[in-house]
Amino acid sequence: MNYSTKELQQKREEYIPKGVSNANVSIADYGEGATVTDLDGNKWIDFAGAIGTLNVGHRHPKVTEAVKNQADKFLHPGFNVIMYESYIKLAEKLCNITPGEFEKQALFSNSGAEAIENAVKVSRKYTGRQAVVSFDKGFHGRTNLTMGLTSKVKPYKYEFGPFASELYKAPYPDLANKPEQMTEDEYIDFIIEEFNKVFVSHVDPQTVSCVILEPVQGEGGFIIPPQKFVRYVKDFCNDNGIVFVADEIQTGFGRTGSMFAVEQFDVVPDLMALSKSLAAGLPLSAVVGKKEILNAASPGELGGTYAGNPVACAAALAVIDTIEEENLVDKSESIGERIEAKLKQFKEKYSFIGDIRRMGSMAAMEVVDPDNDNMPDKQKTGQIAQYAHNHGLLLLTAGINGNVIRFLTPLVITDEELDSGFRILEAGLNQ
Repeated sequence: MNYSTKELQQKREEYIPKGVSNANVSIADYGEGATVTDLDGNKWIDFAGAIGTLNVGHRHPKVTEAVKNQADKFLHPGFNVIMYESYIKLAEKLCNITPGEFEKQALFSNSGAEAIENAVKVSRKYTGRQAVVSFDKGFHGRTNLTMGLTSKVKPYKYEFGPFASELYKAPYPDLANKPEQMTEDEYIDFIIEEFNKVFVSHVDPQTVSCVILEPVQGEGGFIIPPQKFVRYVKDFCNDNGIVFVADEIQTGFGRTGSMFAVEQFDVVPDLMALSKSLAAGLPLSAVVGKKEILNAASPGELGGTYAGNPVACAAALAVIDTIEEENLVDKSESIGERIEAKLKQFKEKYSFIGDIRRMGSMAAMEVVDPDNDNMPDKQKTGQIAQYAHNHGLLLLTAGINGNVIRFLTPLVITDEELDSGFRILEAGLNQ
């Protein structure tokens, strides 16, 4: 039986908890590239990319072919039960394309949160320590542990505690909000000093297993830290025997104009957590990094029933081939340049647009209240996003204050799709 859009919307209200939110209430029928068509034939330009999981776009033919070929062989024998080729080939591939000349290994799980959980597990096992440090404004997932590592209280943490212990927060630099009386260098040095204070006032570094850092904060509002800060954190970890974990769940696979964002900071992480665009929307995540860290766990201590599903692994191998063959890393930078140029035009025209920032095609603009000392304007941000949803543009907000509009277009987006999306956005700004 085929249901109408209205019938499916009613069934959604009846059978699915309201806590599972929907940015858009339409019902997708099929997608291609950077366009989604709903059941009623309406088309949507996709500036959300399923929250950054579709760097190679919807239904890329190379990916769908790989999925179909694998599905014809078997769906999931369970790697912990009997091995299969796609898991092993993908592990080798990730070890080869991630930063670092040292020996590496990779393990797979199902989601970004699981990748972070496993990075913490192996860091604790390797170091014999328990404490974990993450950063203000960071987001790392919705499990109990990763909620504890995440900063934003509502909607992610409110009334879901208590959370895991031995989790600590360090300051994360945000140049857009530095005190006016400070130069950039003074502000960076100040944040570094505040970072050092965490290890005096809150936790001794000799008890810390790992520090987890997003090279560009995602849910926090696409905040890009200065290179000096990231390098200081890595050096601090090296000096104190702490595992440095780069959370590249949203930034990986070409999104930032390099295969991985951390490459632009001249640091090499000990471990990397990967997911989202790794498998073009199929559930898959990975922890990749130093062999001696990942190999510290004994047999049976890592894994999971669905971890490293062969269909998802086949998709991931096709994704990586596609990124390389279609030069999507370079295209990410060119897309980002076009986005930035358009946002700067908007900023000149609309007084309520605040800071604009990007790395590659990972771009964002803040919405502020010019009549109230440029304070964050969550309400107007929501109105802009709602207008977009009502007029054929999938758009996401972000930021601790909910006043950031973020752009996560598929890297295969055409100029026509990009222009169409920005026409809708500008009409929304005019409202």
